Amino acid sequence: NRIFNVGDQVLLFNSCLKIFSGKLKTHWSGPFTITCFFPYGTIELSQPNGLNFKVNGHRVKHYFGGDIPSNVAPDLHAFLMDN
Repeated sequence: NRIFNVGDQVLLFNSCLKIFSGKLKTHWSGPFTITCFFPYGTIELSQPNGLNFKVNGHRVKHYFGGDIPSNVAPDLHAFLMDN
């Protein structure tokens, strides 16, 4: 469901992390709040510190709450011990 409204909480895709970070690191940051819509799919987001910035609407997805892991790598030591 890609329908957004003002006030929705969203996560922002960071393409720089896709190029420079490890494969298991998350590429999403946030959450941010949608404050305004502009033509051609541009969305204005607000940060917790109050600064607003504009992004393309294709770079956001809905945020449904909970923690955003900074690294989703499993505990390999525990995995190897179980097998």
